[in-house]
Amino acid sequence: MSSFVTKILYEDNHLIVVNKEVGLLVQKDKTNDSTLADAVSSYLKQRYDKKGNVFLGVVHRLDRPTSGLVIFAKTEKALSRMNALFKEEGSVKKTYWAVVDQMPSSNEGELTHYLLKNSTKNKSFATKIEKRGAKKGRLSYKVIAASSSYFLLEIDLKTGRHHQIRAQLAALGIHIKGDLKYGFKRSNTDGGIHLHARKVEFIHPVRKESITIKAPPPADPLWDYFYAIAKEDDESNPFSPLV
Repeated sequence: MSSFVTKILYEDNHLIVVNKEVGLLVQKDKTNDSTLADAVSSYLKQRYDKKGNVFLGVVHRLDRPTSGLVIFAKTEKALSRMNALFKEEGSVKKTYWAVVDQMPSSNEGELTHYLLKNSTKNKSFATKIEKRGAKKGRLSYKVIAASSSYFLLEIDLKTGRHHQIRAQLAALGIHIKGDLKYGFKRSNTDGGIHLHARKVEFIHPVRKESITIKAPPPADPLWDYFYAIAKEDDESNPFSPLV
């Protein structure tokens, strides 16, 4: 349990927020592989000496090859209220970091596309033209760091569509490092991509307090380089693992 505890970013009686590793499913799919939800449930059962099953609600998901913070609800009340928050545009601010191969046309901006999901290919396609069945996707971005070969974008996700960031950037000819599905030339050695759920901000569903939680990116040379530049005067997470 001790190694898993280091991945917990925040916990109280209602919520638990965890920093997901690359390659880990958030919840079960047709592969039946082990999941982050399984690990969190096991942790809660052991820590609180639960004899039966524990309640754990999945508030939102991350794609398997991405990393970063994932919010789970520990009570039905918290789950229903968090679900309502996520459905209300602007109530939950989600910030991502993406390491990309091309500099956007401007240092910052907003992107609006219509996204069509192809379930057979498990891929979404972004277009400027509204099409039947497409869902509108909006995000804003700014370039916050650069290396000799890559650029670090900070992205505020305004809507939550399937593969939204990956598809919208690809529509501009910009590719996330390691993301073969959306046009990057080479895979990462761990099979993941350099897309990280960095920060979430919301009003606590029970306490009604403002909550801001940040997740450090995975440890690898490129992330380490950008993290050292981009965290500015960012102090360590203000929340202890257990509150």
